[in-house]
Amino acid sequence: MSNTANVSILTDLPSGKEFRQAKLSNGLQVVAEVDPRSYSMSLGYFVRAGARNERDPQSGLSHFLEHMMFKGTARRSAADVNRELDELGGNSNAYTSEEQTVYYATVLPKFQDRIVDLLSDMLSPTLDAQEFETERQVILEEIAKYEDQPPFGGFERAFEIHFGPRGLGRRVLGTNESIKAMTAQQMRDYFYQRYRGENIVVAASGNVDFDGLVAQVESMTAHWADRPQPTALPEDDPNTLPDGVELTPTVDSPDANQTYWIGIGDGPSAADPDRHAARMLGSILGDEGSSRLFWELIDTGRAEVATCWPQEFSDQGAWFTYLICDPQNLASNLQSIRTLSDQLVQAAPNEKELQQAINKNTASYIMHSERPGNRLFGLGSRYLMHGEYLDLDQTISGMRGVTTDAIARVAKKYLAATPSAVQAGN
Repeated sequence: MSNTANVSILTDLPSGKEFRQAKLSNGLQVVAEVDPRSYSMSLGYFVRAGARNERDPQSGLSHFLEHMMFKGTARRSAADVNRELDELGGNSNAYTSEEQTVYYATVLPKFQDRIVDLLSDMLSPTLDAQEFETERQVILEEIAKYEDQPPFGGFERAFEIHFGPRGLGRRVLGTNESIKAMTAQQMRDYFYQRYRGENIVVAASGNVDFDGLVAQVESMTAHWADRPQPTALPEDDPNTLPDGVELTPTVDSPDANQTYWIGIGDGPSAADPDRHAARMLGSILGDEGSSRLFWELIDTGRAEVATCWPQEFSDQGAWFTYLICDPQNLASNLQSIRTLSDQLVQAAPNEKELQQAINKNTASYIMHSERPGNRLFGLGSRYLMHGEYLDLDQTISGMRGVTTDAIARVAKKYLAATPSAVQAGN
């Protein structure tokens, strides 16, 4: 660990766990929520490489690159990578979002060295041109499959309309046009641009040997500092639309029997103190199990789905409303949603209704957090985007501190405005 800097330990956590952090010489940060009582350990590489980081010629590259990480390295073939993941016997996968790409695994603590070696090696892929062409077809099939499923690209269109077709509004999968035009060299340049130590956090949770983790990651990633820095692409022309993108508020699907309606407006960011109140507001108004929308539209058989929720990003947020119903009921159902929303804008919920939402959300969060694999994602994402650690008790305290006045404030802020809307299906 002689090459590491800024090593810190936070031991007085109410949960009995220990938070540890180290910054390596290549800029990569390693963080861990250590709990020796756990029977497993989880590890993830969190990379600041998401759809919002792409330029038009790179649209879909973050997700495409995620696929290519499983296609072999200088030390392992694609078959070796997948065989070894199976041998370790845990849960492993990867995903790409608007703001990050994550590679993760949960294994027994005795396999820590092996999973660190494997995931670290995977992040130095060969990016073979032949594998690139093969995987291109896989990505195109994934896009086609997704567009065949309800709500038929409606959420992507909603993002594009609300945020614009770039940044947070850029499609994670890209478009048929962007994927077909993409080259292996563009992928290599994007890899060297984004997969650098300063853009990556290694997070671990559970029964972790932190000193061993830091030493091994330091050794295996030291050469990342030597990765070339390609010339950045020019800024996109804001007066044009990316190829394959439309901004019309309807998505045609003549074979559908139902109507899919998506409303999108502003919401709190992941750094906004009001995010906890917004989550409780979403639960009160549109929880799928028991909420005002549930009793008005689902329990009465007027809709199949009627829900709402805030979606948080690092510096912005969105408020979604989602309705699936018979086309004949669309207008009346939308009026009911507007009426119920206005009621919360005009008057805060009663204390009993708020406490029910708090109890349900805190219980769900506590049960979800029992496994190191679940704690990993909040830990890594929070540190990558905000450089901070929030333990379980801090988050629960934020939820339990929500008041009816806070609910009234966020209702006026996010429910009063008329949302942008996208309609798909019949």
